[in-house]
Amino acid sequence: MTRTSGSIQRLTTSVYVVPTEQLESDGTLEWDHTTAVVVRAQSDGVEGLGYTYSSQAAAEVVTSALSHVVLGLDAHAVTAAFWRMRRAVRNLGWPGIAAAAVSAVDVALWDLKARLQGVPLFALLGGARPSVPAYGSGAFTSYSEAEVCTQIEEWIDAGFGMVKMKIGRDAAADRVRVRAARRSAGSGAGLFVDANGAYDRKLALTQSVAFGEQGVAWFEEPVTSDDLPGLRLIRDRAPAGMDVAAGEYGCEPLYFERMLESQAVDVLQVDATRCGGVTGFRSAAALAEARSVDLSSHCAPALHAHLGCAMNRVRHAEYFHDHVRVERLLFDGVPVPDRGCLTPDPSRPGLGLELKVEDARPYAVFHREETAS
Repeated sequence: MTRTSGSIQRLTTSVYVVPTEQLESDGTLEWDHTTAVVVRAQSDGVEGLGYTYSSQAAAEVVTSALSHVVLGLDAHAVTAAFWRMRRAVRNLGWPGIAAAAVSAVDVALWDLKARLQGVPLFALLGGARPSVPAYGSGAFTSYSEAEVCTQIEEWIDAGFGMVKMKIGRDAAADRVRVRAARRSAGSGAGLFVDANGAYDRKLALTQSVAFGEQGVAWFEEPVTSDDLPGLRLIRDRAPAGMDVAAGEYGCEPLYFERMLESQAVDVLQVDATRCGGVTGFRSAAALAEARSVDLSSHCAPALHAHLGCAMNRVRHAEYFHDHVRVERLLFDGVPVPDRGCLTPDPSRPGLGLELKVEDARPYAVFHREETAS
């Protein structure tokens, strides 16, 4: 049953810290836990759920700066809520923590709107297709070569036709590990590498030649995403068939517009948990559409499965190891990959996710409920 009226009556904000299976690293960072900030918005007895991967600071922005501007608004007026939130964090600074906080609330409000209308989120947003291709992602630099190969083989056995590994700690070792990964993936699989901006321009060019010999089809952040001329250089000189990708740190349309204007990437990465939620993702998608550039969603597969199905230019979604673990732990209704694709359940409204409160409780470090006055 569709509910066409009703205000946002309650926001519940929770933070969960989930340890990783072991110390993990990429080309520029190490971590031993993943922090999820979960926001639930309620209207007329219906609850929408949104989340971001950030820190407890994002939850505190929700409770201190965002909740009072959202509570009491029409639950269907998500765009109005988004711009009220943007104005509310003006003096905090938009990129980073504030953007993550707004993203979590925006996703919760879109989920709520879809649930109030009784439709899955991808259908509410347009429903371009029933499923989106995905690629297995993880294979961290902290893994041994054997562990990288085992994880890649597991993805291939599960039906993924594309897999991604982390590189960037040791250039010579990276070349050896990529050769081993190619053997494990087989000749027919798409092999992606992600340097997380660890290389300089000359080293990235050298590595691209070596990786091209192994049929690497995707070179993510070969140099820092702040170096748009460097990305353009690698894109222009990389072997044929190797796409250069970046954009996962983008928080606003201007960031994506500059990257596209510079012709720095073959594929633009967009993360709805960082760029302003569903609203921000749609803005980035429109910019990419205008330039005939494909998108690839970054992390958060349970969320991006819907956005990938809603928008035609999304090439694929990242099935990121850490976030898969967290989403399965925290939520019921997480899409299960089938033959390398993510297919949201069309019978479940909204994102189709429900917080597993008891399972999540041991990982909780923050919780607050706020209601409309």
